[in-house]
Amino acid sequence: MIRVWLLALLLMPFFAQAAIETAQFDDPEQEARYKQLIAELRCLVCQNQNLADSNAELAQDMRRKTYDLVKEGASADDVVAYMVKRYGDFVLYRPPFRISTLLLWVGPFLILGGGVIILLVMIRRRSQQATTGLSDSELKRARALLGEEDNNR
Repeated sequence: MIRVWLLALLLMPFFAQAAIETAQFDDPEQEARYKQLIAELRCLVCQNQNLADSNAELAQDMRRKTYDLVKEGASADDVVAYMVKRYGDFVLYRPPFRISTLLLWVGPFLILGGGVIILLVMIRRRSQQATTGLSDSELKRARALLGEEDNNR
């Protein structure tokens, strides 16, 4: 009896993941369009998962709406336009280049450029400090100190 319970507990995660949505389409082209769309649209809750992979309630609603639009005969562009209008550009993995998304496109290059500039400034300062030699009086004093150390041995 204990083995049966242990086996049931071990298999429980697989049963929890077993809830799969089945969408029925009249046309294989509609089904292909639906699968492509849910693979390309981002879940707003999970952020780094597409609608097909997400189990969030919002993703389920978005899949349902995508299904309804595709069944009504909407093109992929129409579905994407609806989702962008409703949820914003963040629903797209590749947002369009606009003023509102400028930071998304240019930001990584700005950060990289800033890092390179900081690195170059630090290297230049370090090389200037290394090339700055000792004055003659400092060299004489150093030699005197080293000479005294040699005499003490």
